[in-house]
Amino acid sequence: MKSKRQFGKDFTSGSIPRHLVQFALPILIGNLLATGYSVINIIWIGRLLGTEAVAAAAVSLPIFLAMVALSSGATLATSILVSRAYGAGDHKKIQQVVNNSWSVALIAIVLVTASGLLFADTLLRLLSTPAEIMGIASGYLKLTMLSFAFMYMSYLIASVLRGIGDTTIPLMFIVLSTVVNAVLDPLLIIGFGPIPSLGLNGAAGASILATGISVVLGFLYVRYKYREGPINPTRLLFERAIIMDIMRIGLPSFVQQMLVSLGYAVITIFVNGFGAAATAAFGVAGRIDSIVAMPAIAVMMAASTLTAQNLGAGKADRLKHILGWGILINIPVIAAISLLCVTFPEAILQVFVKDEDVVSKGVEYLRLVGFGYLFFIVFYVSNGIINGAGKTISTMIISLISLCLVRIPLAAWLSNTELGIRGVWLAIVLSFAVTTAASLLYYFSGKWLKGVTAVHDKQGEEHPLSTTSD
Repeated sequence: MKSKRQFGKDFTSGSIPRHLVQFALPILIGNLLATGYSVINIIWIGRLLGTEAVAAAAVSLPIFLAMVALSSGATLATSILVSRAYGAGDHKKIQQVVNNSWSVALIAIVLVTASGLLFADTLLRLLSTPAEIMGIASGYLKLTMLSFAFMYMSYLIASVLRGIGDTTIPLMFIVLSTVVNAVLDPLLIIGFGPIPSLGLNGAAGASILATGISVVLGFLYVRYKYREGPINPTRLLFERAIIMDIMRIGLPSFVQQMLVSLGYAVITIFVNGFGAAATAAFGVAGRIDSIVAMPAIAVMMAASTLTAQNLGAGKADRLKHILGWGILINIPVIAAISLLCVTFPEAILQVFVKDEDVVSKGVEYLRLVGFGYLFFIVFYVSNGIINGAGKTISTMIISLISLCLVRIPLAAWLSNTELGIRGVWLAIVLSFAVTTAASLLYYFSGKWLKGVTAVHDKQGEEHPLSTTSD
């Protein structure tokens, strides 16, 4: 039975643009803080421990990104399911989703942590880790694997809160974790007073402690603030229907993120053929791409939650306004960033690197791909709406088409023409265009609403959140 909402933020009525901005802004700030800290962390490691330590940390990055993809993919499913139940006013369903999500979390944590610890050295060898850094890389990776438990739980707590419309509190815990990490990093790396010098392991230990503190406080906050609410885990449940929904929504999101990482790795192979300066320029450009995408990703997450809540409430008519307002909110932000990248590429690149050859090749990238950033205005919003309807398989397929049928084949072909490395950059822009076109075509086809609207037309009490596969 449906019951009155008495907690969280209801996005099923009121101003859609205000809801989008209120939801997206804390996410954007949190992402910027996390990115800023990752840069500071590398600076500490480089200055205090040297090149070998930086290399040892870098070699674990693909594994760390896979852990992030798994955590964010599974918890995206939780956020969408909680949002839809919240929109329907179904507290019982929210509790079921939360309980099942914690069960999935515990299984994932045990399996990933145990396998990671057992096969850490094997993974490093597969990544062709140089022998001279194998020792410190092994210790760092094993500690990173231990941090997965806190990482997953932090994502899960944040996803549940975002599902009920709260992005401010997750931001507060990101701020706390960032500050604690920044303070502990140098102390544990070089030692201070009774604290021994732990070297590179100190950096990993600082992350574990900072995330652990944030998780404990986050869990206590939820327990106290919502002690009468349904977002506290009350017992472990393994209900087939909900577990299947988590898998159906979460697994494609995980695969999609892994595809992005794989695509970056393959494109790097083509870029490597144009020399070290080109590789360095592409590495810097990748960081710029990530920063530029942050505002659009924040709006995407807001669009996803608003979509899920309104579908839960049976208000599918509001979804067209989510697309329109999401695009309008993105336009001034992304267009301004795009203009800066195209107009002042040298100044932007020199923030990251001083080498003239690297900057020169990076300028070519930004002057071409900078225009491609304009596609972020649209496809992140439409993808967010599609994800909010639970159709993450569709957005995964869109990413697969963009990567495997456009970006990689075109980069391979165009890089061997007179365009040279500019052919790679052109392939990236064209892949953005194809992603946008495919996402909009699927959105306007209305197929992403199939199976969802049918359920809400019936307003079934027992299974208001059931979804159909794509």
